[in-house]
Amino acid sequence: MSARAASALASDVPAAAPGPRILSRPRFAMLVFAGVYPLVTALLYLVAPLTRGWTFWQQTLVIVPIVVVTMVWGLIPFLHRRFSAFLHPVRGPAAG
Repeated sequence: MSARAASALASDVPAAAPGPRILSRPRFAMLVFAGVYPLVTALLYLVAPLTRGWTFWQQTLVIVPIVVVTMVWGLIPFLHRRFSAFLHPVRGPAAG
């Protein structure tokens, strides 16, 4: 077989593809915790003086919508963009 034929055959064979990129839930949970904890703490400090005398459930009724909106439209998209490689590590090819 000539070198040209051998290289043509080699180019037809696809290279071994890396495994799938799967979301690492423990890593995602760690990053969400790192973002949500300071957010909730800051909101508690900001809201507490304004809601002095309110019951606990009323204070959380003010805080939770702010946290949810911030997470859905701010924190989680930021984490996925900024830490994509960390959150989606390449897995090895499946043995089979």
